[in-house]
Amino acid sequence: MIFDGKVLMITGGAGSFGSTVLKRFLRTQVREIRIFSRDENKQEKLRLALNNDKLKFYIGDVRDYDSIHQALKGVDYVFHAAALKQVPSCEFYPMEAVRTNVIGAENVMNAAIANGVQRVVVLSTDKAVYPINAMGMSKALMEKLMVAKARMQGEGDTVLCATRYGNVMASRGSVIPLFVEQMRQGAPLTVTDPHMTRFLMSLEDSVDLVMYALSHGRQGDIFVQKAPASTIGDLAQALKELFDSASDIRTIGTRHGEKLYESLLSREEMARAQDMGGYYRIPADNRDLNYNKYFVNGEEKISQVDDYTSHNTERLDVEQVKALLLKLDYIQEQLRA
Repeated sequence: MIFDGKVLMITGGAGSFGSTVLKRFLRTQVREIRIFSRDENKQEKLRLALNNDKLKFYIGDVRDYDSIHQALKGVDYVFHAAALKQVPSCEFYPMEAVRTNVIGAENVMNAAIANGVQRVVVLSTDKAVYPINAMGMSKALMEKLMVAKARMQGEGDTVLCATRYGNVMASRGSVIPLFVEQMRQGAPLTVTDPHMTRFLMSLEDSVDLVMYALSHGRQGDIFVQKAPASTIGDLAQALKELFDSASDIRTIGTRHGEKLYESLLSREEMARAQDMGGYYRIPADNRDLNYNKYFVNGEEKISQVDDYTSHNTERLDVEQVKALLLKLDYIQEQLRA
């Protein structure tokens, strides 16, 4: 009901998330969905695949304020998914990550506020928690920007909130399509560290999380979905068994900027997070510049809780990972192929 008669924009809407979220929203009574991205080829493929009059396509770049400002006229809700997401690319070109993930996100939020958009949900990543790479650092800054701007919003103004999630299974550029392609070629599955753990979330789960944030978000909130995890070694073994592959698993070593495990909430956030059942809500940190709150008045609870990580969440074994993988459309398509 929240979408009845509304206009929705998805930045980066021709990517993996956008393609999945579109299928969900086109089943609602949404009036119009605007896809904003700079890749005309992906837009054309999406236009031909969905062939729906509710879809409107806008060529533009979030780095350019004027292009996003024009495209947001008359929009009610925004899902900001446009980003540079590959860790190695951001490591080699950190300013490109800043321009897209930080300045681009600021452009989207500023343009949304200027156009009177009702709600904006920006999409973040577990790599923003205790970041060790440029991609995570840029996303952490995006979150800080969102909270700072939300703090300045008044009653009835644009609501700014965020979602944060781990690796989305089978999304573009993720490890599952890589492993499937390696098996198809008869090549070894290249695992950086078999003991490395990662959260496991489907594209549908990511859409559920964004929908929840849109419906329940208050100014400056960050929402995290509780998710299971597995080791990369178990994930590779599960895929080998599903595809009955003879490919070996070869350990190649941890790549630059790669973590042993990912965190979805820091312990500071866990100390104030609200358990919403399948989700955690992290309310905005609305402290002011009263420095006593930083240097004199501590919070004992922070020392009593742990981070929420892929090492201490529910750990799936090989059989459980196989069952989860079989729920993915991508895996079903590849098995049929």
